[in-house]
Amino acid sequence: MISKPKNDSSNFIRWRFSLLCGGILLSFFGLLARVAWLQIIEPDPLVKEEDMRSVRVVTTPNTRGMITDRNGHPLAVSVPVEAIWADPSTVLDKGGVGVSARWQALAQELNMPLDQLDHRIHQNPGARFIYLARQVEPDVAEYIQRLKLPGIAIKEESRRFYPSGDIAANLVGFTNIDDQGIEGVEKSFNSLLSGTAGSRVVRKDRFGRVVEDISSTDSHPGQNVELSIDERLQAETSHALSNAVMFNKADSGSAVVIDVNTGEILAMANYPTFNPNNRAGTPEENFRNRAISDIFEPGSTVKPMVVMTALQRHLVKPDAVLDTRPYILSGHLIKDVALYPALSLTGVLQKSSDVGVSRLALAMPASALMQTYTEFGLGQSTQLGLTGESSGLMPHRQRWSDLDRATFSFGYGLMVTPLQLARVYATIGSFGIYRPLSITKVDPPVLGKRVFPEVLVRQVEHMMESVALPGGGGVKAAVRGYRVAVKTGTAKKIGPNGQYIDKYVAYTAGVAPASQPRFALVVVINNPQGGKYYGGAVSAPVFSDIMGQILRTMNVEPDAIPVNVIRHS
Repeated sequence: MISKPKNDSSNFIRWRFSLLCGGILLSFFGLLARVAWLQIIEPDPLVKEEDMRSVRVVTTPNTRGMITDRNGHPLAVSVPVEAIWADPSTVLDKGGVGVSARWQALAQELNMPLDQLDHRIHQNPGARFIYLARQVEPDVAEYIQRLKLPGIAIKEESRRFYPSGDIAANLVGFTNIDDQGIEGVEKSFNSLLSGTAGSRVVRKDRFGRVVEDISSTDSHPGQNVELSIDERLQAETSHALSNAVMFNKADSGSAVVIDVNTGEILAMANYPTFNPNNRAGTPEENFRNRAISDIFEPGSTVKPMVVMTALQRHLVKPDAVLDTRPYILSGHLIKDVALYPALSLTGVLQKSSDVGVSRLALAMPASALMQTYTEFGLGQSTQLGLTGESSGLMPHRQRWSDLDRATFSFGYGLMVTPLQLARVYATIGSFGIYRPLSITKVDPPVLGKRVFPEVLVRQVEHMMESVALPGGGGVKAAVRGYRVAVKTGTAKKIGPNGQYIDKYVAYTAGVAPASQPRFALVVVINNPQGGKYYGGAVSAPVFSDIMGQILRTMNVEPDAIPVNVIRHS
């Protein structure tokens, strides 16, 4: 037998050993090259992956600004509350939701069955953050924190509280659960009120502890918004309006009070309204600010502007007497609620004569009356800055029939909001100076611009005083101790098919004290169903109630009143 030399066997072993060592070295250098590539040449993916596991952005909460009235009384404030949240990944890593007393205590505080809590965690197994409860009282959150459950934590947040309740709810509005304004001033001024939340970028270890602060951005608290309204006047207006709507079995009502010297809105009330601190079950339509969104034909409340325009165009003199007998126009009978063969200009306003103002309107081009209505702000947004405001509707006709011109003079063929009508009367109260309206406090007052001759507005404003005197259509609007210049109105409503229906809107608009007006007030009662529907019977008493309270609250000195004039409060 011939055997292989031992030398060959040794060479083979050495060759295999060298090959193995070479493979190990090659692998080592390959690994080293990969590490160098990841660490030096292309480190971003590795860093990104590590950051995804350990870097977190922590929001630094900021405080939403307050909303106050003009005197600093809070209308909307933020109160501290807590949110309960879970890290499902951590909860499941630590054994999931158990049946221990601590987990049962958590479920009880959350008012959630234990199996439902477990289901919510398992629904999002890979998530690092889910809410379990929002806007929890601090004492409840503190108790939950003491349970020291893995993956369960608390987070600071705030909840809006409205100290004035429902009296200014439609104006102030409210926020959602994330503290973002969704109605009223809260929505319109949301950016200003919200400010800017801060943030911290931190690195956490596997136990959730912060081990490094990487960067931070400071938070900027929201600014306070000081409204023009006076909480006292707002409360008085709101209560009187709600009582009137309920007493007259009406669908709704609105009232607006304006300082004629500044254009500031001192009160803006609506009914029905809502409790902003507990909105559960509230119909959505109750959230609407009807004073700026609902539009109606203004009826006889525009008649003072017709008389002013006739005087401006020298169609009549202040002491003129008009033929106010009924007449036929384009096949339609133009008549008043009672037969008045002749009325003075003052009498036309006092008796609210459709015949009288229509004769004035027919003596002038349609453009003249359109111009006056526009100069006093009808058909234009007040640019108050509140969401949901309507600009009303003004006709844009190339040709006007005589009937169109006649009905336009007693408030048909155009649509206005209660706020627009209040702006008209604020302009009358300032004797022809048109000022922009403001829902925030104005300092110093805006000068405004003259849109109508002062002497003519003064003459008509004086005529309007007769409306609240005995024999006038608005005698129930009179205020004991004060002279008031008012105009009542009643307008039919338009049905879904565009035709007039047997439903009405009752108005009373005016200024006081008439000797030197300070306040303009408009009261609108929509679809009264208590047996009366004329403005003089429905809205005039509300005007008297609200204006009387305003004048007394603001310590306005009574006008000089002839002793033989009987006033009604």
